[in-house]
Amino acid sequence: MIAYIVRRLGLIVPTLLGIMVVNFIIVQFAPGGPVEQVVAQLTGAEVDATARVSGAQREVGSAQTPGQIPGSQGDGAYRGRRGLDPQLLEDLKKYYGFDKPAHERFFHMLANYIRFDFGTSFFRDTSVVDLVIEKLPVSISLGLWSTLIIYLISIPLGVAKAVRDGTRFDFWTSSAIIFGYSIPGFMFAVLLIVLFAGGSYFSIFPLRGLVSDNWEMLSWPARIADYFWHLALPLTAIVIGGFATLTMLTKNMFIEEIRKQYVITARAKGLSENRVLYGHVFRNAMLIPLAGAPELLIEILFTGALLIEIIFSLDGIGLLSYESVINRDYPVVFATLFVFSLLGLLFNLIRDVAYVLIDPRITFERAP
Repeated sequence: MIAYIVRRLGLIVPTLLGIMVVNFIIVQFAPGGPVEQVVAQLTGAEVDATARVSGAQREVGSAQTPGQIPGSQGDGAYRGRRGLDPQLLEDLKKYYGFDKPAHERFFHMLANYIRFDFGTSFFRDTSVVDLVIEKLPVSISLGLWSTLIIYLISIPLGVAKAVRDGTRFDFWTSSAIIFGYSIPGFMFAVLLIVLFAGGSYFSIFPLRGLVSDNWEMLSWPARIADYFWHLALPLTAIVIGGFATLTMLTKNMFIEEIRKQYVITARAKGLSENRVLYGHVFRNAMLIPLAGAPELLIEILFTGALLIEIIFSLDGIGLLSYESVINRDYPVVFATLFVFSLLGLLFNLIRDVAYVLIDPRITFERAP
């Protein structure tokens, strides 16, 4: 097992390198880079997704008000009609590092990443590390709690459905699961807002943020209550469509194990049904569902909660990544990609190790 873990850890480096190379090449062919974004803002042709003012605009264009940009008109007419000063464009390219060849920029980025220096956001004038740390509490809250709730619902429900396979309970719960799964999470989130967040009916839950503005002045019990009060609707929206697959997987795995010969033998020896189900069947049936927990967590943590973050105004990693791609904020794009890929590889390793811990019959050691 130790040798396997060491080999997997060793493979992380070339895998990360391959991911970064492929995405860096793709970005080179993507239209509308950061220079074009700033030029569009200076000429009034376009506004980025978050309408933030970049440091380049302040440093490069600080001496040039909109009416003073070369080729512009002070009457507010379209300023890009005559173009910008070529020197300004060269200054923008130098500011963003695009005055260097692509391969040189890539190796410079890798050298910084080795030192855990992820640079500064182009359009937020903030360290990328500080940005990620600032957004992590929201994403971690959504990811951890929703994964925990999904497992607490899915596994007992899946076991109950397997034991009562073909009964009315199985039929009605399957109908409810299919109904919940058929509704997209973001649509259910909108419904929750309309019903319980002041949309049209009740105003019970807050609609914005992870905690209230006066959170720091509250007592610890009140802080905890306020925290879960804000999470209630987002977690419900994520969980309602997330437990269907895991529930049906648990049920099917349980039914498959119940039909095996060792279960018939255990029952023939006079073991109680609970001992058969939870002493023998459960451990074997839960191999795949439990080992998939890290994968589910990483999926919710970085991708599954994106629309939920937008709808409930929760500023997390998913929203940060989306905005950085839209605005071509490359330091944030590549840093979050690096972090996501690294965590994904580590969580996959944890999943494989979990297989062995749950079922010692599985081994990754090479056969002699």
